[in-house]
Amino acid sequence: MYKTTKLKDTPTTSKVHVKKNDEVLVISGKDRGKRGKVLRVIPTKSAAVVERVNFIKKHTKANPQRNIKGGILEREAPIKLSNLQVICPSCSEPARLGRKATEKGSVRVCRKCKTEFSN
Repeated sequence: MYKTTKLKDTPTTSKVHVKKNDEVLVISGKDRGKRGKVLRVIPTKSAAVVERVNFIKKHTKANPQRNIKGGILEREAPIKLSNLQVICPSCSEPARLGRKATEKGSVRVCRKCKTEFSN
């Protein structure tokens, strides 16, 4: 008689290879080849907001009560983590990351020059 509703699946988060303030290279998409600093990571959407990359135009309506001007704003939109590659701070090259177990815990390691990343 009554329909049963399915519960929405909670988004699963995987281990994120990119962290805030990392220098990254965009490896695919319209901004391919651009470098920038990660401003924010969104693990549930597996995306990140990168400085000066993936600009969108947002149309805003004026709101005098909140002191917001109307017009067209340009701002960064999230970009998928699979389209980003971390740039190693020591060798300044885009590199894949590995993990190394230390007494402090797991540490990210550059696969090219084998140096540890400072979290």
